[in-house]
Amino acid sequence: MRKVYRVTLTGDERAALEALVRGGRTSALRLTRARMLLKADQGDDGPAWPDAAVAEALDVAENTVANVRQRFVERGLEGTLNRKPQDRPSKRRALDGRAEARLVALACSEPPAGRARWTLQLLADRLVELQVVGAVSADTVGRALKKTTSSRGGSSSG
Repeated sequence: MRKVYRVTLTGDERAALEALVRGGRTSALRLTRARMLLKADQGDDGPAWPDAAVAEALDVAENTVANVRQRFVERGLEGTLNRKPQDRPSKRRALDGRAEARLVALACSEPPAGRARWTLQLLADRLVELQVVGAVSADTVGRALKKTTSSRGGSSSG
C-alpha cells in the first residue's frame, strides 16, 4: 500500500506561498514547488488537486508532485522550498590558489640536477618536500597545470 502525504497549509503558510509566487523574484525551483503546494493543499481554503492534475498544470512528473508532498510533511515549508544540503559535502581542494601559484613557479624553474625537465611526479614530490601541501598526486598536479596558460616547453609563446 502506498503512503499518502496530505498537504494542509495554515493561513500564514498559504499567504507566504502566494506572496512568493506573486513576487516571482526567486528561483524557478522554489516557485514551482510553491505552486505545487498551493494546488495540492487539502486544507479548508485549498483546491486539493490530485497529483495528476498538478503535474499536468505545472508540466512536471507525478512523482515530483508526490515527492514535494512528502518533503512538506517530513521537513516543513522551508525544507520543501529550499534545496536539500549535500549528505556528503565536497572535498576540500588539494591545491588552493597559493599552492597553485607555488606549483607554477616551481614548474617554470630549472629542473633538478640530472633531469631535462620536470615530470608531474617530480613536481608533486617537490610540493610535499617544500611542505606546500601534505600530500598531492601527480594527476592533481597535472590538472592544476593544465588550467594555466603558461608554456613551459616552448621557446616562444607566440
